[in-house]
Amino acid sequence: MNGRDDHEVFELGDVELVGGGCLRGARLAYMTYGALNETRDNVVLLPTFYTGTHLRNEGYFGPGRAIDPARHFVVSVNMFGNGLSTSPSNAHAGNRGAQFPEVALQDNVACQHRLLTERLGVRRIRLVAGWSMAGCQAYHWAVRFPDMVDTILPFCASARTSPHNQVFLDGVKSALTADPDWRSGTYEEPPVAGLRAFGVVYAGWAYSQTFFRDGLYRRLGFASPEALLEEWAREHSEDWDANDLLAMLGSWRLADISSGERFQGDFERALASIRARAILLPCAQDLYFPPEDNEIEARHMPNAELRVFESPWGHCVGSPGNDPEFDAFLDSCIRDLLDSG
Repeated sequence: MNGRDDHEVFELGDVELVGGGCLRGARLAYMTYGALNETRDNVVLLPTFYTGTHLRNEGYFGPGRAIDPARHFVVSVNMFGNGLSTSPSNAHAGNRGAQFPEVALQDNVACQHRLLTERLGVRRIRLVAGWSMAGCQAYHWAVRFPDMVDTILPFCASARTSPHNQVFLDGVKSALTADPDWRSGTYEEPPVAGLRAFGVVYAGWAYSQTFFRDGLYRRLGFASPEALLEEWAREHSEDWDANDLLAMLGSWRLADISSGERFQGDFERALASIRARAILLPCAQDLYFPPEDNEIEARHMPNAELRVFESPWGHCVGSPGNDPEFDAFLDSCIRDLLDSG
């Protein structure tokens, strides 16, 4: 599992989940950078994305960047299932492996709220931002804690996983679980063939058609599309636990800010409840989270602005360092939010 050991851990105890299960002895892994200022109004929250950790989030901030630990108190929180926070691979015996319960993004955000308020003494968040699933969590933060969140910047993300996105997720899941060694999640040895297939299918969606047509994979050091696919297959089979991947995938598939008793599936009403100023930043060629979804969201959010970025990198434009022009554009958006009243 990609990550590193220098992180803090917040013990949550047993957590009752919105889906009805219980996460026993739950733990959140996190890192902080910088310090709270005297007025406690410089907090930037960065949840993690699919197959990401707090280490990967470090590519979004630094000296001279829009998010700078010299000015901001940056909290980077690993979501459940990523192998650092409670996951099938490290959970309490009753939740380990195939016994891991269904964890929604609402559960992640509720536990992150406990971390910020109980451990870190945070009462207000200046910005919640993130790529992909991290951005999905930003929407949930704005809905769940409207009096706490000033601004959000979800990029290459959505407030609700679309039916087409769910079809993609079902496809990569099927590639993994078709491996006979999967054994319904009770494997003793990793289902390597399934993990490799998962990585290959995933790579085909992560970039745009133009990315492959124009040979942009060469900028990543690959001589051919086949070489890129081999690296994705290797990485997923060597670095990730199969149950962890599917736990996070399940959270992604379920993502919907309108689910639950408060909105009962009324998506437009849930969007209208978001008071935080928001910049929604899709990539025009993202195959997971197309701009059309964000256009619908922006129409119903009272303080949202849509800024579409054109890039053949597709969804992977959001991965730090892939597209320097996007990195600069992202920083400009973040500055606009952080500098707003």
